[in-house]
Amino acid sequence: MILVGVDGSQAALEAVSWAVREAGLRDTELRVVHVMVAWPLEMTEDAPYADVGRWMRDGATSMLTDALNRAREEDSRVGVESSLLPGDPRGVLIKAAQDADLLVVGSHGRDGFSGMLLGSVALGVAGHTACPVAVIRRTPARPGGEVVVGVDGSVAGASAIEFAFAEASLRGAGLRAVHAWNQPVVGGRPFAPTSAEEAAEGERRLLAEALAGWGERYPDVKVTEQMEQGHPVDVLKNASAQADLLVVGSRGRGDLAGLLLGSVSHSLLQHAVCPLVVTPAVMTPRHT
Repeated sequence: MILVGVDGSQAALEAVSWAVREAGLRDTELRVVHVMVAWPLEMTEDAPYADVGRWMRDGATSMLTDALNRAREEDSRVGVESSLLPGDPRGVLIKAAQDADLLVVGSHGRDGFSGMLLGSVALGVAGHTACPVAVIRRTPARPGGEVVVGVDGSVAGASAIEFAFAEASLRGAGLRAVHAWNQPVVGGRPFAPTSAEEAAEGERRLLAEALAGWGERYPDVKVTEQMEQGHPVDVLKNASAQADLLVVGSRGRGDLAGLLLGSVSHSLLQHAVCPLVVTPAVMTPRHT
């Protein structure tokens, strides 16, 4: 099952369209959820401010209806159900996603300021769920036939590779495995304990080891390996410009163990050009 959170914004409707297409690829159902903040769903007619409560519920129901209509217009063959839930959107969506294969949200919420690059809900759920989270900023006008995955040798990066191969196979797309690295700087100067050639060879080994075995599991997926010295955010952002989907892990090798969302994935949530999927370190089995 794929879960998509909606809030009445245009970004949420775009997320619904993307989620429906994804559900069609996986031959699974779609659940559309709206979380109503700070008001009980059940209240008596004579309760204080009952009219306000009814108005809020009517608005929430209308949002769900619009989302359901959008989903059916996109693909009427996909089974769709809806739910209206109370609470904080981030916590409710994280809990609701426990049984989902994928959680989908828009990059901006209804209350987001135009200058903000990322909505609080998208930032609040990515890296906190047991399943991957797709953040839909914009969808390519025409599919380019390529999924891009960031490879860094981390545990979360391994789950990103797993998801990316499966996704490329579902889409009949190629896979671009991108590994970027920075030369460490000490005292304001580049620090290289080994020669540039030795350093590059070590990075090549890391990429090869990370991809080992996946080509045999997905022989239908054509893999392009890309190694580039530079900041991972810049390299992956550039790669995403021509991609249908960018996949990264929730934490990389250089992130602190206490962080649920690493610096690279956090930055790409704001700057990726195409839809972005953030995978947890350990994923629940996919039901494809």
